[in-house]
Amino acid sequence: MKIGCIGTGAMGGAIMRAVCKKYDVSQIKITDKNTEMGKAFASETGATFVNCNKEILDCDYIFLAVKPQFLCDVFDEIKNDISSDSVIISMAAGVKIEKLEKFAPKARFIRMMPNVCAQIGQAMTAITYGQNISEEEAKTAQEILSSAGKVEIVPEKLMDCVTAVSGSGPAFVFMFIEAMADAAVRCGMPRAQAYTYAAQTVYGSAGMVLESGKHPAVLKDMVCSPAGTTIEGVAALEKNNFRNAVIEAVTSACQKSISLGK
Repeated sequence: MKIGCIGTGAMGGAIMRAVCKKYDVSQIKITDKNTEMGKAFASETGATFVNCNKEILDCDYIFLAVKPQFLCDVFDEIKNDISSDSVIISMAAGVKIEKLEKFAPKARFIRMMPNVCAQIGQAMTAITYGQNISEEEAKTAQEILSSAGKVEIVPEKLMDCVTAVSGSGPAFVFMFIEAMADAAVRCGMPRAQAYTYAAQTVYGSAGMVLESGKHPAVLKDMVCSPAGTTIEGVAALEKNNFRNAVIEAVTSACQKSISLGK
């Protein structure tokens, strides 16, 4: 199986680094309009750097790590040479399969939405696919992407929501960790230690949600002792509309994803 990727930026690079660790790098090709970046990636991973996008097209699975605004330029170059035997896996936020097929009528597409946590093998990735993709091909794509973390197949109607929750979500979590650390510093903790305590707390709390299967509200109640410190903090969060702010952030990101696809 040959795997290719057009684009080795933050997201494409993170996914492909994970893929290169699991699959035979002699069968992996990458390209990037930033030649220096692409060659550096190839040197780091052992993948083969090629000079133009067309040289990727003999691969069985081709990742398209291109932002929505650059799709047209890329497809203008490759659309006439894409083989129907290849599967194109697009990371472009908001761009539906129907629109991708208009860019390149010969191509067969899977859409994916990963997140930056692929850099440490802990991504939450969703994929969706059209009728011209077989279940076996979808499962193979899922297996390839599992190199970078957890992968689920979802209906396409959920992809904008996925983009908002797991695609954009790490930024919201990073802001929360930073705010927790700032508060710790305010209360007297050294900065480096504050980041460790805040980040490990988020990491462990997320693990409890996933491993226990309990509702987050149940887990929250476990920590809130009567007249204790935690319920005081929860009350302060509620007073400042914490949950509503998070809901608005995710909703805004979802709406932006929808607009990108138009």
